[in-house]
Amino acid sequence: MAARSSKLSASFGIDRLPTPIGIALLVTDTDGSLRALDWEDYEHRMRELLRLHYGTVDLSDRSAPAAMRTALSRYFDGDLDQLSGIAWRIAGTPFQQKVWTALTKIPAGTTMSYGALAAEIDMPKAIRAVGHANGSNPISVVLPCHRLIGADGSLVKYGGGLARKRWLLRHEGVEV
Repeated sequence: MAARSSKLSASFGIDRLPTPIGIALLVTDTDGSLRALDWEDYEHRMRELLRLHYGTVDLSDRSAPAAMRTALSRYFDGDLDQLSGIAWRIAGTPFQQKVWTALTKIPAGTTMSYGALAAEIDMPKAIRAVGHANGSNPISVVLPCHRLIGADGSLVKYGGGLARKRWLLRHEGVEV
């Protein structure tokens, strides 16, 4: 699923999906794969991440695939297994890709500390690097960075805001 970027330029479509926690921005490529998912009130941050990963990015209004929109809507309606069926592609360093792919292995309804994820990818001393890669995740919710918490169980950092992180975790059955 991972793809490396030449960082020259990219042309993607952008769509908006209403959710219980705000308008989600869905960025897709011409093959219909998700390249970014972020929140309307964080559009500037999303565009900056896209620029860092792909170089010059042209975003034009284009509907995301119906199956993707349906899967995301069903997830927000409570069918937590819907995320695994969404096609996605990412660009980033090999380390970032390793972290982002590992996020998909954290089951809904569970959390993991940054240190535990670092150990999971066989880099137990890379806790800060895991945190940095997690913070650069371009595909919120689908690559569930919200499931990473502090070693003491505290909610720490979420690109879409801690209120959204709390909502997502509660939605998945985690008491926070």
